[in-house]
Amino acid sequence: MTTDVAKATRSLLQGARFALSVPELRRMPPDRGREVAFAGRSNTGKSSAINELCGQRALARTSRTPGRTQHLVVFELDAGRRLVDLPGFGYAKVSKSLRAHWERELPAYLERRRALAGLVLMMDIRHPLREQECTLIAWAAAAGVPLHVLLSKADKLGRGAQADALRKVSRYLAEHGGAQADVQLFSALKHQGTETAWAVIGGWLDVVPADSGDVQGA
Repeated sequence: MTTDVAKATRSLLQGARFALSVPELRRMPPDRGREVAFAGRSNTGKSSAINELCGQRALARTSRTPGRTQHLVVFELDAGRRLVDLPGFGYAKVSKSLRAHWERELPAYLERRRALAGLVLMMDIRHPLREQECTLIAWAAAAGVPLHVLLSKADKLGRGAQADALRKVSRYLAEHGGAQADVQLFSALKHQGTETAWAVIGGWLDVVPADSGDVQGA
């Protein structure tokens, strides 16, 4: 069944299309249906992961300039489901006022958004569990939001180092991430971990495999 959900989710995400980009939570679409949000420090490969999972090269913008995404960017999947690309954090080249703005908006989004079905948190496998990532894990746990960590750029490490990083983050999530937190290896470049990620996201979005009836949302 997991494989079937992954396949159906892949099909759903392939239809993702840009809907809007907003600077504040209050300008988001009506708070109904289901949405999955993507968060991460700048330069962890968040945009590349969204593009890989949606099978589109330029759906989410990628840039060599950290912190390019400074709005909540919404991608529609169908009438009741969305993906949300959250602002990258941890970048140095933004004003203190903008940084303070997002330090207010991000926890508010996690705490108040009823449509939020799950949060995908990107971490560079070579530098996991930075301070702001740990803060975001704590926010998600406190808000009761399911969390799935993608250890991105896994292709940059050998298998032993990958396993070490996976164990380290797994232990941290077991202690601080709440009951609905998990982690996996991921590489957009090598297409590693996509099926696992599709299955998780599909569960959050209430994706029904094609042979079980039409794909439906909550």
